[in-house]
Amino acid sequence: MTQGAVLGWDLGAALALAHALGIDTLIAAELLPEIEAVMARKLNEQMEGGRDG
Repeated sequence: MTQGAVLGWDLGAALALAHALGIDTLIAAELLPEIEAVMARKLNEQMEGGRDG
């Protein structure tokens, strides 16, 4: 099985999506890096737990 890890999001695409949804992109630019860091850490923890059995 190939091992991998989540490194992060395409923040440019995330900001474009925020803009398309009518979300203030300045606010999104402030919040997304923090959200991305938590998401990547939690997904990697879940994937690592799945490898343990």
